[in-house]
Amino acid sequence: MRAAPACQFSLQRFGVWRGAVLVVAALGIATMATWLILRESALISPTSIAAALDAVLLVAWGASLARMPAVDLRWDGRTWHLGPPSGEPVSGDLSVALDLGPWMLLHFSAVPEARPRTTWLPIQRRGLESQWHALRCAVYSPRPAPAEDAPVGF
Repeated sequence: MRAAPACQFSLQRFGVWRGAVLVVAALGIATMATWLILRESALISPTSIAAALDAVLLVAWGASLARMPAVDLRWDGRTWHLGPPSGEPVSGDLSVALDLGPWMLLHFSAVPEARPRTTWLPIQRRGLESQWHALRCAVYSPRPAPAEDAPVGF
């Protein structure tokens, strides 16, 4: 099998991801609020203070996960590159962590330089309609063998 041709994708829309993070955070807060309301002990206790602190941390966690900057994802035929639209991209490996058809969660691992970097990319079809098939083909295509693994003179 041959590798996918070189291509580039501008990832700017993350509505499905933001909606899912919002739902999970809201369910967590609703669960904690229900537990606090249905408790029979005093409203101000160490456990209720811990639950309130957990709710604040859950809101902060949801806000940090929902914030997704626009990035460019490029496949040059040998390796993946990820970076801000106007910045220097980082090379690395890309794999599919979750594929739901019109939505995928991709895992980008930067090539280990000074420190390896991992980035999760929630990709949705909306906003990439004309490029969705090319993106899926590139993500699932086989990677070419490194030059040192190539067969020697036959």
